[in-house]
Amino acid sequence: MRQNIMVLSIAVVGAFVAGIAVSPLAQHAISTAHAEQAPLAPAVIDLNTITHAMLPKTPYPELNSKTLVNTENATINLQSGNVNKHIHAKTDEIQYIIEGSGSMWVGGELKEFKPGTLIIIPKGTPHAGAVVANGPVKALAIKIPPQGKDDIAFVN
Repeated sequence: MRQNIMVLSIAVVGAFVAGIAVSPLAQHAISTAHAEQAPLAPAVIDLNTITHAMLPKTPYPELNSKTLVNTENATINLQSGNVNKHIHAKTDEIQYIIEGSGSMWVGGELKEFKPGTLIIIPKGTPHAGAVVANGPVKALAIKIPPQGKDDIAFVN
């Protein structure tokens, strides 16, 4: 009996020490995860000064993009370039054209755009740039809810 109590005491002390050792690592992992969706902070961003070359490259050869706002409800990215025709099954997308002009597929229609154009793309709607008349095209892309990494399917 006394031996069982001693083994239990050692196990409890060992668990306590392990908890203390792991705690900073766990706190760092949690804080890092929350840093990706930090609360909004006041900011002023001059979108006209940001060029295509200044934006990070993406896995899509013609598209550069930078996330400007990331919340649990939506994201806002500054995008420049193009992606082949695709859909987002779970995400609504709203694009506001800042710079450039041309036409893009929205559903089954080719629609013209220019600076100041607002393009509303409900989830499940095929969309893609088709012709750039004056570029590069730079747009704010608002995704509601934030687009998951698996929420893109390319279509013909």
